[in-house]
Amino acid sequence: MALLELRNVTRRFGDFTAVDCVNLSIEAGELFTLLGPSGCGKTTLLRMIAGFDVPDSGQILLDGQDIANIPPEKRPIHTVFQSYALFPHMTVADNVAFPLKMSGKAPDEIKKRVEQALAEVQLSRFAHRFPHELSGGQKQRVAFARGLINRPRLLLMDEPLGALDAKLREDMQRELINLQKEVGITFVFVTHSQDEALALSQRIAVMNQGRVEQIGEPSVIYGQPANRFIADFIGKINLMEAQVTQVSGQDMTLEADKLGTTTLPLKQGVNVGDKGVIAIRPEQISVHAPDKQAELPHAHSGKVLDFLYVGDVTTYIVELDCGIHMEALLANSAPGRARFFEVGDPVIVSWTREAAQFLPN
Repeated sequence: MALLELRNVTRRFGDFTAVDCVNLSIEAGELFTLLGPSGCGKTTLLRMIAGFDVPDSGQILLDGQDIANIPPEKRPIHTVFQSYALFPHMTVADNVAFPLKMSGKAPDEIKKRVEQALAEVQLSRFAHRFPHELSGGQKQRVAFARGLINRPRLLLMDEPLGALDAKLREDMQRELINLQKEVGITFVFVTHSQDEALALSQRIAVMNQGRVEQIGEPSVIYGQPANRFIADFIGKINLMEAQVTQVSGQDMTLEADKLGTTTLPLKQGVNVGDKGVIAIRPEQISVHAPDKQAELPHAHSGKVLDFLYVGDVTTYIVELDCGIHMEALLANSAPGRARFFEVGDPVIVSWTREAAQFLPN
C-alpha cells in the first residue's frame, strides 16, 4: 500500500478548476516532486495534502485512511515554506523545540530531541543564535529541523529553496538529498524549477492546468516526455512540426516542416496522418565543419547565428539552409582553451536516428 494516495482529487474556485481529478500515489521514504509552471495547481494540491484547503471531491488517503476532513494540526504532516516562518524572537533551539512544547513533551525529552535534530542539519553550534543572525541557508536548515522534530509521516516543502541564490541552492539540494536518506521520511516537494526537480527527485509528477501530465523518474521525464508540453517545459529542446507519412516495420517516415523527409524509430500508437513535432535535445546535436557531411547521419548544412560560452559548455544557435533555427550544446571538454565556431561560420549539424523522437499533438 502506498503511504499517500490521491484519488480523483478536484478543487475549484468559482468557475476556475485549480486541481482537476488528480490521481497519484507516493511510496514511504520517497522524495517526490510536484513540478509545473505557475498556476498549474501544484501548490493547491500541496495545501490540500497539508490540510490548509479541502478538496471539492475525491479522497486523500494516508496509510489507507481518508484525511481530507482532518484538520492540519491533527495530521502527521509538516510543511516547510519558502519564507521559513521562523519566530524572530526565539533562538534556533527554541524554534526547533516549539512543536514539541506545543504537544506537551517533557523538558528532558525536548532537549535531547532538539540536540539530535540540530545535529542532523549541522547547526548544533548555532543553537543559541536568533534567526536574524543566520544566513539564508542556515534559516532553511532550521526550518527543516523544526519540520523533522516530530518525525512526521510526510514532510511537505513548498518552494523551500526559492529564496536562495544559485550556488547556495545547489548546496542545499545536496543537503536535502542526504538528509532525506538519513531520516527516511517521505518528502513531497513543490517547485517550478525543472533543474531542481531533476536533481532532487526520485519521481516527478509534471502538472499543467490542474492535471498531472506525466509521472516518472527524472531520466524518463527528461528523455521520454509524454507530450509536447512536457518536452518544451523540461529543459531545452528543438521542436519541428511534422506529419507521419508512412509506417513500416519498426520505422516511421515523417515529412517535417522545411526539414524534409526523415525516418525515426516507430512510436507505439502512431498512425499515418498523425501530426506533431520532432523533438531533439540540444546536447544530442553535433556541430561539425562542412567537410564532414558525407559521413554523418541526419546531416544538415547551415551557419552559426550566435553562440553562448558558459564555461563547461557552449550553446550554438545554427540557422539551417532551409531556414530552421536549431540549438546545439557542445561540451568544452578538450584540454586548454576552448575552440569555437564563430558567428557566420558554415557548419554541419547532425544527430543520430535514436536522438530524435516524434510527439503527437
